[in-house]
Amino acid sequence: MVFPLGLSPTNLWPLIPMSAGVLFALLEWQPSQPAFRIGYLYGLGFFGTAVSWVYVSIHTYGATPVWLAVSFTLLFCGGLALFFAAQLYAFKRLASQHAYWRVVQFASLWVLFEWLRSWILTGFPWGYAGYGALASPVSGWAPLVGVYGCSWLLVAMGCAWATLLRRPGMTAHWVISLGVTGVILLSGQLLTTVTWAKPLGDPITVAIVQPAVPLAKKWTRRHREDILNDLAATTDSLYATHDLIVWPESALPGYRDQMQRFLTSIHSQAVAHDATVITGIPSRDSKGRYNSIEALGAGSGIYHKQKLVPFGEYIPFESWLRGIIGFFDLPMSQFTPGPPNQAPLTMSNIAIAPFICYEMVYPDFVAASSKDSQLLVTISNDTWFGDSIGPWQHFQMARFRAVELSRDLIRGTNDGVSAIMSANGDIVATAPQFSKAVISGQVQPRSGDTPYAISGSLPILIFSLIGLLLGRDPQ
Repeated sequence: MVFPLGLSPTNLWPLIPMSAGVLFALLEWQPSQPAFRIGYLYGLGFFGTAVSWVYVSIHTYGATPVWLAVSFTLLFCGGLALFFAAQLYAFKRLASQHAYWRVVQFASLWVLFEWLRSWILTGFPWGYAGYGALASPVSGWAPLVGVYGCSWLLVAMGCAWATLLRRPGMTAHWVISLGVTGVILLSGQLLTTVTWAKPLGDPITVAIVQPAVPLAKKWTRRHREDILNDLAATTDSLYATHDLIVWPESALPGYRDQMQRFLTSIHSQAVAHDATVITGIPSRDSKGRYNSIEALGAGSGIYHKQKLVPFGEYIPFESWLRGIIGFFDLPMSQFTPGPPNQAPLTMSNIAIAPFICYEMVYPDFVAASSKDSQLLVTISNDTWFGDSIGPWQHFQMARFRAVELSRDLIRGTNDGVSAIMSANGDIVATAPQFSKAVISGQVQPRSGDTPYAISGSLPILIFSLIGLLLGRDPQ
């Protein structure tokens, strides 16, 4: 339960290596205890804290009774805890007789199981250790090794100190533990000074409109005109002074074909001021319904979301589950995934890589989809998280993508956390949660790729697999 405190919003990053080190020490000092059980209990505490916002989504916005929401949340966390159980069981089976090889193996297994979580059953890449690096010098490693590599470094650091505590009187262990920590932190700090991508052209002046429309009003017909009029009125004063205006996910309360009159009006005003408006909007055609993002005015392009949220945007086993309870019948939960290899949005010869909500938590997907783009834009509606840690964790993951790829990032949401971020993850401007707001700032398009943008997570996964197997004792 301590580990998630190392993530946003508390950002007490030393708790991450400390928690991993304690878990490693439990296996080292209590070898007779079943590793599977230790891992499962650790996983229950970990996910019960880190994804506690799931209860809010199910109960508050899914109109589900408390007892059923608690049951679903426990079932979800219990399923995820199996990853830690299997991880520790595998470590016990493969552990070397040499203390520091075990450190390498433990950190390597941690990374490999984080990666497994990113794709099994569509994936749930949440709560990675590496995200804590954003508040530490280890963040300098992100453009080289990505979030998985930062996970490896933080976990290895904690395990090295756990090894020292078991043999505090041995000088060699002091030297190794201090050396590992020093090298990781100092090299990370030095790497933060490296410029991975160079500025391309002039900065772009950006405005993000955060409308803070309650979900209860979003999809009701009687509020449609009010929502549209408010968006238009807020944006009217921004055209003349901003190059780019960003509205959040599903900003428009209807399908694209139902909004043509409104879209034409916005497009015309944006063209008249040589401005671009990027908005989230549901769309549909003969092949399905999509959660989309479109550029209007001086910009162009439309993108359909590929990574859909189970139960929020589509219902698994729909013929069985649809309509049983409110959570299985949410508005706009019949989307179809967009096709792969979609073109970026464009604006004044600048390629903008667009991402919608949950897509930003998939590191390799974002890296692959951002190739040849000079700017990142993500839109979201984190209202489903309520006043929980969920929006802040989601925001932290988006910031990490900016650092991994060395690209400025614009993040527009319905009610927070909206922000403009630089390529090193610094927050240029942000708005308070749960309030109607407009934030302004500048972003710099950039060219040039980080090592992580080029190779993705493959090198650290291969390194982890080799580290795991090389340390195994001959049978």
